[in-house]
Amino acid sequence: MPQDQISIKTRDGECPTQVFTPAEGAGPWPGAIFFMDGLAIRPALFGMGQRLADAGFLVLLPDMFYRAGPYEPLDPKVVFAASNPREALGHLFGSTDNRRAAEDTEAFLAHLAGRPDVKGAKVGVTGYCMGGGMALTTAGVYPERIAACASFHGGNLATDDDQSPHLLAPKIKGRVYVAGADNDRSFPPEMAARLEASLTEAGVEHHCEIYEGALHGWTMPDFPVYNAAAAERHWSALISLFNETLG
Repeated sequence: MPQDQISIKTRDGECPTQVFTPAEGAGPWPGAIFFMDGLAIRPALFGMGQRLADAGFLVLLPDMFYRAGPYEPLDPKVVFAASNPREALGHLFGSTDNRRAAEDTEAFLAHLAGRPDVKGAKVGVTGYCMGGGMALTTAGVYPERIAACASFHGGNLATDDDQSPHLLAPKIKGRVYVAGADNDRSFPPEMAARLEASLTEAGVEHHCEIYEGALHGWTMPDFPVYNAAAAERHWSALISLFNETLG
């Protein structure tokens, strides 16, 4: 079954998690974790999770807002049309952060390690928007397990906050790919430079770039700013990264 929903027990409760496997072929496959964006679990992410799985991976898509309790799927068009979109999402965003995501990942990695259809101990992580910071954080917290880490239109990746992902650069052992959106207030040029300097100084194998003309959220097919050409570029970069490190 290509898609299944399970529950993974974390330190703080039960995290609903979608599991995607390739539509064709038999496992085991390398494991991957897909950290969602701020619009939460919804059909668009299911399609993305399955596409990554069909490239040859077993993919976990955990609901990082599980601490907030059950919620109806969010419609990006409705959210973005609101006068203050973040107001509608406040209770969800307040339920997680990079630290709690890293704690949750302990359970996600344990689940992957216990599955007979997962090949090898090394996994890949990818994240979008807020998930980009979560992906980078987990790469630093679990360096022996994370072989590849990608962030797409991630924000606040190098700030003065004590949870800023760039502070963990010295601990990262996997390969890192960061793709920023053009003219993105959550990831301005000076922040991009600070992140890359941290990765370079730490000796992390990485590639950071800005997708010119692509706006924050460009990978999401249900967003008004979806950019098909840039989204395909993202898929090519992500799958190549995972194939080269996990395949």
